[in-house]
Amino acid sequence: MNLALLSAFVPTFFFVSITPGMCMTLAMTLGMTIGVKRALWMMLGELVGVAMVAILSAIGVAALLLNYPSVFMLLKYIGGAYLAFIGLQMWLSKGKMAIKMDETGKPASRFELISQGFVTAIANPKGWAFFVALLPPFLDTSQPLASQLTVLIAIILTLELICLLIYAAGGRTLKAILMQSGNVRIMNRIAGSLMIGVGVWLALG
Repeated sequence: MNLALLSAFVPTFFFVSITPGMCMTLAMTLGMTIGVKRALWMMLGELVGVAMVAILSAIGVAALLLNYPSVFMLLKYIGGAYLAFIGLQMWLSKGKMAIKMDETGKPASRFELISQGFVTAIANPKGWAFFVALLPPFLDTSQPLASQLTVLIAIILTLELICLLIYAAGGRTLKAILMQSGNVRIMNRIAGSLMIGVGVWLALG
């Protein structure tokens, strides 16, 4: 890799990743409700989705998909409706993601958490457009592209994970502060409102 390009790529992508968005809001919400440790499963799905978007963008598939936005519509609506439904359950203080008033109830499965992260990552056309715009300027056509993409995607996933962890830890801290009042219902309504917002954002963004 060209070190000059690499030194510009790292801060550029970190700035983009740390900016609040759907995935970061989702990480904060899950950090608030189920904790950072279990939110790691959502992050795994999100990172797989981001890697897929980056790879397909690099080989040109995104250009085709962005010319036919109807390809995204069904996935966007289903994914957005699913996240909004979970948010509504949180708001009503029930469901697998809500903060429990007691120890009863089955928590969300790892597959459900992975699916949330994956769908949120791949169903966002803005993410595809971003990678189409971001990756080409940092590729040196005089060098093997496969190895460059491997390095860039590894950096992308590392920075994305760091940012997700920052947001999830922020959600956990917010929970600790707000839970001092002992009002679990208010916490669930805050988290539920955020989740509904992510669902609407995903469907209509």
